[in-house]
Amino acid sequence: MAAGPAVSTEAFDIAERLAPSARGIDATELASRLPDIVIRAREVAATVVHGAHGRRRAGTGENFWQFRPFGAGEAAHRIDWRRSARDDRLFVREREWEAAHSYFLWMDCSPSMGFVSSLAMEPKLDRALTLGLALADVLMRGGERIGLLGLTHPMSTRDIIERLAQALVAAGGAARGELPEAAALPGGAKALLISDFLCDPQALSERLTTLAGNGAAGALLMIADPVEETFPFEGETIFLDTDSRAQLRAGRAQSWREAYVERLARHRDEIAKAAADVGFSLHIHRTDRPAAEAALSLSFALASGLERV
Repeated sequence: MAAGPAVSTEAFDIAERLAPSARGIDATELASRLPDIVIRAREVAATVVHGAHGRRRAGTGENFWQFRPFGAGEAAHRIDWRRSARDDRLFVREREWEAAHSYFLWMDCSPSMGFVSSLAMEPKLDRALTLGLALADVLMRGGERIGLLGLTHPMSTRDIIERLAQALVAAGGAARGELPEAAALPGGAKALLISDFLCDPQALSERLTTLAGNGAAGALLMIADPVEETFPFEGETIFLDTDSRAQLRAGRAQSWREAYVERLARHRDEIAKAAADVGFSLHIHRTDRPAAEAALSLSFALASGLERV
């Protein structure tokens, strides 16, 4: 994605004249932001945890789930005689499905994620971290194991939000690349990648191919500031590259709008194709919308199976 037709391979973020622009976020600043982000993540998780993702269901595992009445045609060895002795009916001890998934999260902490316009509720980085941590909590409550791609092993613990936040702080600059780590995920694992995906689609395609090499499934959540979609600029406007000191001055920014929107659509089509080629799904969320809205939508997607969303 670029700011306009005159921009070639450079990925310029849009800088409003009256809004702060992204110039990178170091580990110290990330650490100072995370306490508030953790609180918001818990609030978002609380709005979706009771309905969207339930992995807990009957199966062949070892963990007891519930008793249910014995049905005609079932094998007699499944009857729980101790429970049945307390009633005039026969009961089966139903066990919980044992196939917990391992989810690997990646939240883009690169400089372009620090951008925020006056139309947004918060920077893209804050929204990505909030959603990633919130979904980790929702998944954990559903019985899944969650880890940070390249930073932690998958785990299932009540303090998953705090554990992942601490890992991000400890990683420092290691978490600031614009692409996830190039390592094949274990077979059967799931990946959830959250970013603005203002990157080279071909490089992303190659990285996704590596991640999915062992049959892993996944989803991409694209975070967008509203001005990146609407290009509301008029008159003289300066566009700043978040990864260098490069600047681009547009004398009549409104004359770029149509070409910009077309180029953005092409870029997103390429990102969607890169995802679809490896069986990943693509979801888009704008930072002028509530975080809980995206969390709820993606929770339903996770519950129904990433490959078919």
